[in-house]
Amino acid sequence: MKIILLTHQKETTRPNNTGRWVKQVLDEDAWVIEWDRVNPNKALIELITTSRVGLLYPETETETETETENNSGNSKVAGNNKAVSEFEALIIIDSTWQEARKIYNRSPYLKMLKKVSINNSAESIYKLRRNQREGGLCTAECAAYVLKQCGDLQYAESIMDLLRLQISVTN
Repeated sequence: MKIILLTHQKETTRPNNTGRWVKQVLDEDAWVIEWDRVNPNKALIELITTSRVGLLYPETETETETETENNSGNSKVAGNNKAVSEFEALIIIDSTWQEARKIYNRSPYLKMLKKVSINNSAESIYKLRRNQREGGLCTAECAAYVLKQCGDLQYAESIMDLLRLQISVTN
C-alpha cells in the first residue's frame, strides 16, 4: 500500500507534524505532496487517473446512515466508501482538521475519489494541537491504522513508536 500525504504548505514547517514519521518509516512507499489549490500536482492527478487510489476522509452524516461493516469489521463501508484493501494507494490529507476540510472542499479531484473512513473507537494519543476533531486521529495514527488493515503490522507499529517518542519528548 502506497500512502500519499497531501500536505498543507504550513504543515511542513510545524515541529509537531506527524506525517514526517510516516515518510520516515515508509520511505519510497510514502509520497509527500504539497497541496496547491490552483496547480494540483501533475503526478498525483496522473496516479489518480491510472490507479486505484482512495481517500482517507471522514464520511458524511448521509453516508453514516447507510453504513455497514466489511469482512474485517474495521474499515467502514458506506455509500461510496470502500475497504482499504481495494486500493493501490491511499491519500491522507496531512494538515489540521480545519485545513483538511478546506483542501477537500477546494479540490474537485479529491471529491471524485472513493473514500475510506476509520471506524475508530480508541481515543487519539496525540493531544498536542488545539481544535482537534472529536474522535479524530493525527496523520501518523491514520497511516498506522491503514497499514495495520493491510497487514503491515511492523510499519504500523514503527510509526506509532515514533509518535509516542515525539509525545514523550514534548510533554
